[in-house]
Amino acid sequence: MRPTTSLVDLAARVASPASPLVTYYDADTGERVELSGVTTANWVAKTGNFLIGELDAEIGTRLRIGLPTHWLRAVWLLSAWQVGAVVTDDDAQIAVTGPDLAADEPERVASALLPFGVRFPTPPEGFWDLGAEVPGHPDVYLGVDAPVLQDDAVDLPGLSATHADLLSLTPDSRRLVVGEGDVARDARLLVAACLGGGSLVLVRGGEQAHLERIAVQEQAIIWSPSV
Repeated sequence: MRPTTSLVDLAARVASPASPLVTYYDADTGERVELSGVTTANWVAKTGNFLIGELDAEIGTRLRIGLPTHWLRAVWLLSAWQVGAVVTDDDAQIAVTGPDLAADEPERVASALLPFGVRFPTPPEGFWDLGAEVPGHPDVYLGVDAPVLQDDAVDLPGLSATHADLLSLTPDSRRLVVGEGDVARDARLLVAACLGGGSLVLVRGGEQAHLERIAVQEQAIIWSPSV
């Protein structure tokens, strides 16, 4: 595996690119999506190209990820770091949200959160439709400027970190079932999994028994702060 000098292309540098990196379950719809390291990296490249090509994102741009626990949250975390944006909860220039359209930033992107990331049936007024805009971009990142280790990566409640800070996290080789939680938690878990050859199974909705069934099915362990 190539040495990592920042969080750029982190998904493409996982130890087993063909193995699952992010798996997503929706308890309400029964949806299951599995992304390998390669597929994740392709989505990240497309999203990064959309960010720099359409939204003029650059190093230091502040980006709010208002998505729930979902595979797209992982993609947008990695994409933000690829272009050098800072993931934040306030004072952002760009926001990505779900179908609730809860955003008032200058640039607003919305996902219908439908299977396979497809577009809204009717375009949301005042928002870029993620499902209509992102898939058509190249799956090789075309950006020129890259962040360095000292650049900020996250500015969230409970987690303010540079690229170097996140890369110093303990690598995690485990396959973890992860219930609903905040962006800061998922940022830590995602970086650790990429660094250690681990995998995240993100679960939206459902009770503890649902998590336990998925853990058995996925041959994984349920994450908790003490695990």
